[in-house]
Amino acid sequence: MPRHSETKHLPYTPEQLFDLVADVARYDEFLPWVSAVRVRSNSETEMLADLVVGFNAFKERFTSRVTKKRPHEITVEYVEGPLKYLKNDWKFEPAEGGTDVHFCVDFAFKSRIFESLAGSMFDRALRRMTNAFEQRAAELYGSSKSSAASAA
Repeated sequence: MPRHSETKHLPYTPEQLFDLVADVARYDEFLPWVSAVRVRSNSETEMLADLVVGFNAFKERFTSRVTKKRPHEITVEYVEGPLKYLKNDWKFEPAEGGTDVHFCVDFAFKSRIFESLAGSMFDRALRRMTNAFEQRAAELYGSSKSSAASAA
């Protein structure tokens, strides 16, 4: 039942960060542990996608519904797979010199084994994931200094 919230200031526009997060089809290019992606359907406001996530010998597929409110909000909700539930919110708020990104993730595995593994690796895995999004933004939109503020 890991849950995490944070706010980071990044030197990009809300539109750029929205586009980066909404581009689920390319997650396997830069997110650790995502080995495959299949977008089942996609519109301006909603996407249904399957992701295959692997940790060492473990690989699981899960399906999510992504609700998009351009350019300010993306909500990811769990549809099926190895989880009891998943909710992930991204909010992009214009701020001086860039955007304040509010990120929250809350999930639980059905399996107690996965739950205990996730709990022991959750903080490290989350840092790797958020760093991967920041690095991808720098690759796509140019590098710049950013400051981070935790709002746990």
